[in-house]
Amino acid sequence: MAACGRVQPLLLLMSLCLLSVQSRAALPNPGNNAAAAAAAASSGAQSRRSTGWKLAEEQACREDVTRLCPKHTWTNNLSVLECLQDKKEDTEIATDCNHLLWNYKLNLTTDPKFESVALEVCTSTMLECADEERGKGYLMSCLVDHRINVTERQCHQYITKMTSIIFSDYRLICGFMDKCREDINTLQCGSIAVGEKDLHSQGEVIACLERALVREAEQQDKAHQIKDACKKSIMRVAELSADDFHLDRYLYFSCRDDRERFCENVCVSFSYSFLSSITIPCRNALTTRQKLIAQDYKVSYSLAKACKADLRKYRCNPDTSMPRAREARLSYLLLCLESAVHRGRTVTGDCQGEMLDYRRMLMEDFSLSPEIVLHCRGEIEAHCSGLHRKGRTLHCLMRVARGDKGTVDNLCQTALQTLIQSADPGADYRIDRALNEACESVIQTACKHIRSGDPMILSCLMEHLYTEKMVQDCEHRLLELQYFISRDWKLDPILYRKCQNDASRLCYTPSWNESSELMPPGAVFSCLYRHAYRTEEQGRRLTRDCKVEVQRILHQRALDVKLDPELQKRCMTDLGKWCSEKTDTGQELECLQDHLEDLVSSCRDVVGNLTELESEDIQIEALLIRACEPVIQSHCHDVADNQIDTGNLLECLVQNKHQREMNDKCAVGVTHFQLVQMKDFRFSYKFKMACKEDVLKLCPNIEKKADVVICLSTTVRNDTLQDVKDQRVSLKCRKQLRVEELEMSEDIRLEPELHDACKKDINKLCSSVAYGNAQVIIECLKENKKQLSQVCHQKIFKLQETEMMDPELDYQLMRVCKQMIKNVLQCLKLNKNSELMDPKCKQMITKRQITQNTDYRLNPVLRKACKADIPKFCQSILNKASDANELEGQVISCLKLKYADQRLSGDCEDQIRVILQESALDYRLDPQLQVHCRNEIPRLCAEEAAAQEQTGQVEECLKNNLLKIKQEECKTEVLNMLKESKADIFVDPVLHTACALDLKHHCAAINPGRGRQMSCLMEALQDKQVRLQPECKRRLQDRIDMWSYAAKVAPAEGFSDLAAQVMTSPSKNYILFMIALAVSLLFLVGLLCGRITKRVTRELKDR
Repeated sequence: MAACGRVQPLLLLMSLCLLSVQSRAALPNPGNNAAAAAAAASSGAQSRRSTGWKLAEEQACREDVTRLCPKHTWTNNLSVLECLQDKKEDTEIATDCNHLLWNYKLNLTTDPKFESVALEVCTSTMLECADEERGKGYLMSCLVDHRINVTERQCHQYITKMTSIIFSDYRLICGFMDKCREDINTLQCGSIAVGEKDLHSQGEVIACLERALVREAEQQDKAHQIKDACKKSIMRVAELSADDFHLDRYLYFSCRDDRERFCENVCVSFSYSFLSSITIPCRNALTTRQKLIAQDYKVSYSLAKACKADLRKYRCNPDTSMPRAREARLSYLLLCLESAVHRGRTVTGDCQGEMLDYRRMLMEDFSLSPEIVLHCRGEIEAHCSGLHRKGRTLHCLMRVARGDKGTVDNLCQTALQTLIQSADPGADYRIDRALNEACESVIQTACKHIRSGDPMILSCLMEHLYTEKMVQDCEHRLLELQYFISRDWKLDPILYRKCQNDASRLCYTPSWNESSELMPPGAVFSCLYRHAYRTEEQGRRLTRDCKVEVQRILHQRALDVKLDPELQKRCMTDLGKWCSEKTDTGQELECLQDHLEDLVSSCRDVVGNLTELESEDIQIEALLIRACEPVIQSHCHDVADNQIDTGNLLECLVQNKHQREMNDKCAVGVTHFQLVQMKDFRFSYKFKMACKEDVLKLCPNIEKKADVVICLSTTVRNDTLQDVKDQRVSLKCRKQLRVEELEMSEDIRLEPELHDACKKDINKLCSSVAYGNAQVIIECLKENKKQLSQVCHQKIFKLQETEMMDPELDYQLMRVCKQMIKNVLQCLKLNKNSELMDPKCKQMITKRQITQNTDYRLNPVLRKACKADIPKFCQSILNKASDANELEGQVISCLKLKYADQRLSGDCEDQIRVILQESALDYRLDPQLQVHCRNEIPRLCAEEAAAQEQTGQVEECLKNNLLKIKQEECKTEVLNMLKESKADIFVDPVLHTACALDLKHHCAAINPGRGRQMSCLMEALQDKQVRLQPECKRRLQDRIDMWSYAAKVAPAEGFSDLAAQVMTSPSKNYILFMIALAVSLLFLVGLLCGRITKRVTRELKDR
């Protein structure tokens, strides 16, 4: 070749040129023996066997050689040359010796004997360099470029010796001066005059140019624009000097002491692992080389060599259609090879080891990424200054990007995301030194069962986030890294491996190391989870393995709102507006859900979709599930173990909210989700799936769950009352509707209209009562109903009416009597006095009976049985009634009186008899008696009332103290009880108990009711041949006395009342006989008197 331009482009930068030297003639010509000396060194021959000119014998260098070099090297010119040029730059060497060394190296590289020695020791490599022109220095360039392929040991040693000579002076590199002359002068990197007496090490010149190249890449202020030709020369020099750190003279002299301290046993290499402990000059030199590696991976000899086959195999070599700068970037190499690893392809262990080192290097030192230095400069100066090493600056920037310490520019955000993708710490947490050090203790305790370096370590750490095992520093580092991993689904290697086929099939995603404007990385996961929860009817679902991983990611994202990119992006304004003070764990999402109606439409859609997803799979709420672990293990483990949750776990938690295993955190979390569900019926998955068609048909344009439930319930009720054959609401919806209505009755806040109507009353009357467990509604508002406001009172009454129509909607009743229920309230009432009845359930039934007897409208069975009798006998009471107020038992009292008069229909009489029997045992079941005798009972019957034995003792006390009662209304009620007891002995429990045996012996054949059994006992009492039990006889005589007194005190008010008294009297037959006799006598008297007084004359008759 005649010129350097004829050499192949990659060899051109390292070609050795024949340089004219003016001073050569004045010195002894060492060229004749130079090649021989090199050959001797390469072949291992002892130096003493060589004859001829010796560098150590020259007058110019004799003193320096004697002073600086070991004696055994004096006879070998190359050993002397290596000794002198490897001394520190501050070592004094005579100027004449320096000049002699320069001419010797120049002659050595151009001497024809050099080529003959090369041909002899490098036979295999010479085939690749056969076309190089001889005698011009190009052969050496070719051998250096192909040194990776050298197999002969002698050839390798020979080339190593020659490269150490060449790289000692940049002027020996062909074309370097011509291409970089102007840049060297501009940057003042050193002199390029050939004849100038320079030091033997010219490494500072190249180091100066390399630093300038780095400054240009980082676009620092006043950075000089280096010419492209010089850039290529600089990078090529760095590439060719990469395999031996002796060849980078600046690095060698800067780090020679550090190498002896840290890497004494490592041959001709240097490790970056001691970067924090080495001296500042060495650190600076290493950092510069690292930055060059980031721009061109070939500057790292070990990386380029280890990954050469893999680069070729997976087509990661430079593409001629693209700018070389991109292909040569370390990030491109890492992305390309990581793509192969993520796709399950095989990458050699050596290459993966080198990749691991450089990925760790990128995570530790942000300055190795020019984009970070360029675009994040402002953020570093403002928030992260002084945190340069160990990845602290990078994590600081990541924290700023999360929004924890300010805001970050979009370009800086993109640069950080690109760096995270290149380093890929998700595949091996150890790459992130800051995270590794912060989380080491957590990993050793919580994740020790997972192999070190396994990608599942990060998932394990996320599972223990906000637990006792997590430490604060690890929590911060973990969230900072997960913030970026969550924004690119490919950075989670497990998710990518399990879902890449699904993503390609359903979301049309590009390759791992490529991007698509139509499907950016952040949108892929949204696409995946939309398909994860599709039903079979909706088609195109994820594979089982992929769905499991999608659920895992959703569980992790629920821990922190910032881990959901779409949510943070669309709700940034609303988070600042409504939730700025909600900074505790999980509070931000709860805050957004609480303000759902106030959010902007885009944010409302995202929060709504997430809430809808949570209703189907509540395990997404990782913090809630963690808090509810005890109750899940005790009561819901069956549904929790299911891989596919369809709202069953949430339903189970709601049903078991008041179990002893339920803690406060779990109860509050479940209640909050119930309250959120009331905002939209779609947030209740099971309700939505069961009733969505019914809602669209019967309740269109209604979104709030409470309104939808009311709409559907009203439809069901109307169809039931009208005996519609085909219900408009489907069977599956009616079943789920019952569940929703019962859950809503558990907490007044789940019924927004009722809660709003009674909010002031709750604050006034029930401020000390806790929400939930129906305590506010039942124990407080219902018991204080007389003090409620008109609006609240009306709502409570309507609620009671609904509960009495369908007792299964009575949450407190169903909960307390859960073990005793066989049917519903009617069955419970009939079995209330059973020995097997639970005391608490019995007490609850009594409360419901008290409520039910206050108004006939609360007793659907009575209402139906007496629908004709009530308007007939009690119309005057109905005329005064209102929907907002109870009738305080007035209608029932009216019907009781008509029962005593035996004027009711059969069905109504049966129901009133039951009420009379129940109220005879417990005075509280008679509202009129309780109201009118509220002062007399404590005065006259305090002991009996306090006992609450429900055996009729209070009523018996009032009867016995009838003469002592002062209030006329109370006396009237007691007299009414006496009147009612005459109609049926079962209404008088004390008398019935006393006379039970006599009834069995003497009146067994007589049907109860209408006073028949009472008349039987009275006749037995008057019959001297019949012997009654003493207690029965005594009680009967007391009742006769009471009835006599009652007849005197309360005479019949009318003919009907008189007739009723006669018919119910024990002397009914005698009274009826006397009445008949009197009527007959009157009739006879009338006949006789008429004959006498009304005689008609014959004349009148004949007319």
